[in-house]
Amino acid sequence: MAGTISRGIKAPIIREGDDIVKIVVDSVLAAAEQDGFQLHEKDVIAVTEAVVARADGNYASTDDIAADVKAKFGGETVGVLFPILSRNRFAICLRGIAKASKKVVLMLSYPSDEVGNHLFDEDLLDESGVNPYTDVLSLEEYRKAFGYVKHPFTGVDYVDYYKTLIEEEGAEAEIVFANHADAIMKYTKNVLCCDIHTRERSKRRILAKGGEKVLTLCDILNAPVNGCGYNASYGLLGSNKATETTIKLFPKNAQEVAENIQKEILARTGVKVEAMVYGDGAFKDPVGKIWELADPVVGAGYTDGLIGLPNELKLKFLADNDFANLSGEALADAIKARIKEKESDLKGQMVSEGTTPRRLTDLIGSLSDLTSGSGDKGTPIVLVQNYFNNYAN
Repeated sequence: MAGTISRGIKAPIIREGDDIVKIVVDSVLAAAEQDGFQLHEKDVIAVTEAVVARADGNYASTDDIAADVKAKFGGETVGVLFPILSRNRFAICLRGIAKASKKVVLMLSYPSDEVGNHLFDEDLLDESGVNPYTDVLSLEEYRKAFGYVKHPFTGVDYVDYYKTLIEEEGAEAEIVFANHADAIMKYTKNVLCCDIHTRERSKRRILAKGGEKVLTLCDILNAPVNGCGYNASYGLLGSNKATETTIKLFPKNAQEVAENIQKEILARTGVKVEAMVYGDGAFKDPVGKIWELADPVVGAGYTDGLIGLPNELKLKFLADNDFANLSGEALADAIKARIKEKESDLKGQMVSEGTTPRRLTDLIGSLSDLTSGSGDKGTPIVLVQNYFNNYAN
């Protein structure tokens, strides 16, 4: 009778140099033996990117960040465009950027960053007379309109926090507020686009207005500096605070780890499972208004069986429309028959309306992220079973 099962799997505390593939496989098989479940084909073993990067030793310091930023921008004025508001995700990166610069022009989007962290309640805009689509505000204008607001969850005034942080590293700080990327051109032509999912659009718009040195976070630590960690695809994107002066980068070996987990499970059990390394899930908190999505992708690495989108029929549509005159066993049989006969691509058909049009890796990664949490559950591995089953199986 069970449908999809998402099961958190406990693991040892993972340190740099540990064999992450062996730890994941050992932990899953130990849990199966202890809790009395079996692995089946198309089960999904998911492991959080954090422990993959930790085992690989993918770390860097603020000095490493500073060295790369200075080499690429020259050490003068740099515009830091649209960073998210996060002590964990961006503050340490900003320290490195400031350490490499004489002046930082920090341009924040308002009333929130791109993942929903609010500088202030958006209802204040209605009272302020400020037009967020056109108005570019200085720090003084921002304070006059919106005051000194602390984030309701963290208790931090991120404007003051980021300004102080820049100054602590010896750089001059100028804070401005805007919602169109090319507004930064009034202050500098050398810009580091720190937005995550809109970074390429921001870069394109700045270059079109005459930007000179315009990079994204993907371009910083996309290769090792002084032997430090790096990520060739994402650079600083997806990094997390490790200590007050170091970050853990997004894993650079995620695809290899996912494929090797699949191979090792097959070798030890004869069962071909799917595997993935997951980052932040993709969902919104209706109260705090925060999207997760601080990582560049949900699926950092995954096996071939997780490529694609769901291809599902909407059961309530069938029950309310095509088979409205049936009930009980006759209704169940009719729906099962329709599922077995469904086309390989239901895109655009009314019978699939309301099903979730998202990639499998985003759906399963989000489920895994919610299961493992970000605190002290101690389950960086998640086993998802029956995900590819349906009512007719």
